[in-house]
Amino acid sequence: MNADELRSKYIEFFKSKGHAQIQGKSLIPDNDPTVLFTTAGMHPLVPYLLGENHPAGKRLTDYQKCIRTGDIDAVGDSSHLTFFEMLGNWSLGDYFKEGAIEMSFEFLTSPQWLGIPIEKLGVTVFQGEGDISRDDESAAVWKRMGIPESRISYRPREDNWWGPAGSTGPCGPDSEMFYDFGKEPCGPDCGPGCSCGKWLEIWNDVFMQYNKNAEGAYEPLARKCVDTGMGIERTVTILNGKKSVYDTEIFAPIIRGIEKAIAAGGNGGAVYTYGTDPEKDKSVRIISDHVRSSTFILGDPKAVSPSNVGAGYVLRRLIRRSVRHCRKLGIAGSPLLSPIAEIIVDQLKGPYPELLENRAFIIDELNKEEEKFLETLQKGEHEFEKLLPNLLKDPRKIMSGRLAFKLYDTYGFPIELTEELAAENGMTVNRAEFDEAFKKHQELSRAGSEQVFKGGLSDHSETTTRYHTATHLLQKALRMVLGDHVAQKGSNITAERMRFDFSHNAPMTAEEIAKVQEIVNQQIQRDLPVKMEVMSLDEAKASGAMALFGEKYESQVKVYSIGDFSKEVCGGPHVEHTGTMGKFIIQKEQSSSAGVRRIRAVLE
Repeated sequence: MNADELRSKYIEFFKSKGHAQIQGKSLIPDNDPTVLFTTAGMHPLVPYLLGENHPAGKRLTDYQKCIRTGDIDAVGDSSHLTFFEMLGNWSLGDYFKEGAIEMSFEFLTSPQWLGIPIEKLGVTVFQGEGDISRDDESAAVWKRMGIPESRISYRPREDNWWGPAGSTGPCGPDSEMFYDFGKEPCGPDCGPGCSCGKWLEIWNDVFMQYNKNAEGAYEPLARKCVDTGMGIERTVTILNGKKSVYDTEIFAPIIRGIEKAIAAGGNGGAVYTYGTDPEKDKSVRIISDHVRSSTFILGDPKAVSPSNVGAGYVLRRLIRRSVRHCRKLGIAGSPLLSPIAEIIVDQLKGPYPELLENRAFIIDELNKEEEKFLETLQKGEHEFEKLLPNLLKDPRKIMSGRLAFKLYDTYGFPIELTEELAAENGMTVNRAEFDEAFKKHQELSRAGSEQVFKGGLSDHSETTTRYHTATHLLQKALRMVLGDHVAQKGSNITAERMRFDFSHNAPMTAEEIAKVQEIVNQQIQRDLPVKMEVMSLDEAKASGAMALFGEKYESQVKVYSIGDFSKEVCGGPHVEHTGTMGKFIIQKEQSSSAGVRRIRAVLE
C-alpha cells in the first residue's frame, strides 16, 4: 500500500463512521506563540478542543502536513523526519475511549482496511500518577479487542500523558499503538514503548478528560474530547515490510534523483546505489528529508523565507545542511537542491496543490539561499586562511576546538569543512573540544527554544482574544489606507503584543502608520458588536467576507462581522464588543520578507 492509498483509505474509513472530512491547514500556525510550525493535526482545531462548536460537527477527520525540528540532529537514521504527514480523527464531546479504541483497532486489523495481524500489535496506556488512576478503562477495551495483557505496557507521564501546553488547561492520558518488528526482546522489561528497535509507534489516541487548574488539581472536563494521529510515513513502512521510512516509495524518486546527481557530480561518473555505503546513505537521507521539509515550508500559502530568526532560521538551517551534505557526496554544479525539490513537487502536487501553485517561489528561494551559503563558505575559508600562519607554528599541528567552533558559530562554517582544510595543511582539529563547545551551544539553544517547539494549545485568554480581534480591524484599516492589494500573510499573538504580516511592496510612511492607527482606534471607540454566523464558503465570499488567500477552508465556515466595519472568515477567539479592547498602538513597521511587511502593535 502506498501513501496515496493509505491517505484515501483512512479518510474513507472515518467518513464511513460519521466523520466529516475537513481540510488540513497551513504549516505556519496563526496566533499560537508556542510553536514555529504546525507540529500536529490538532493545532488548527485548538478553539474547538477548548469548547467552541465546529461548523462541520462533532466528528472530524483530515490529513495534515507537519514539521517537528526537536530531533533534527537525529535525521539520517532509519526513522526520524522533520516533515511528515499526519492522519487524524477527532471527537468533540461525542465518543470517548471505547469508541476511539474500537475504531483504531478495526482500521488497523480489518482485512478491508490495513489488515495488520493482531499478533504484530502492542499498546501502551497511562500507568497512573498521584490522584490520577491507572488507565484500566483503555486497557480493558484493548483486551476485549484481543490484545493480550503481555502486549499492553503501562507507561509513565512522559510516555503516555498529553498536556496541558502551559501550566493550566485541558490534558489527559493517551494510548499508543506499536508494531512489533519481530526482533528478540532487549530484556525482561521489553514491551510496547521500548526504544530498542523492536517496536515502532504508528498511532496515538489522546483522551482529553481533565482540566488542570491554577492550584495544580485535575478536574474532570464537562466535554471530553479525543485527538488522534497516525503518521503516514511510518505506517507505509510497516505495511510494505520495510525497515526504514527511507526505503518506501515515498522517498524512492527523491533518492533516485540524488543518485543521478552523484553520478554526474564530477566523480568520473562513479556509480553509487543507495544502501551500499552507510556514510553516504546517511547524507542521502538527510538531503531527502531536509529538501522535502524546505519544499513544503516554501510551498505553503503562508510561506516564510530563509532568515536568522524563528521559522526562517529553521528553514535556513535545513537548506544549508542539505547543501553541505550535497558537497560531502561530491555533487557538483549549481543549483543543487531545486532539481530535488522539483521531484517532490511533482510527487505530491495531488494532495497538496499549493506546491504546484508556488513552484516558482520554491525554486527561486532555494537557489538564492544556496548562493548565500556558498558565499558564507567562502568567508569561512578566508577566515581559516587568516588563522593558518599561527596554526602552523604549533608543532603539534592541532587546531583547537575553540577556534573551530568560532568558525562555526560566527560564520556558519561546518566543522567537517574545517577538518578538511586542516587535513590539507597537515593538521588535525581537537574534535572533542569542539563537540564540548557545540554541546553547550545546543543546551543553551534548547533551553531558549523548548517553549516554541513543544506544541500545544495556544493561549485563548482575554488579552490574546483582544489582540486577535485587533488583527481584523488592522487588516481592514491597512486596506483602506494602502489599497486592496493588502492581505494577511501571517500573524503571531502573545499576551504582551501582536505581530501582523501583510502583503505590501514598500515601507509605510509615518503618515500612513498614523492613519491606520487612528482608524483602528476609531472602531474601538465606536464599541462595535462582534457577530458570528456559520455559512457556506461561497455564501461567505458572496457576502464580502475576507478570507486568507491560499488557505484551505471547510464547506461550512465561521464568519465574524465587526459592526459595519469588517467581515472575515475566521476560527479564532473574538471579543463581544470592540469597546473592551483598549487603545491600539503601532510600535514598529518593518520588512518581513520580499513583498511582505510586518507590524508590531500593543493594546493599552
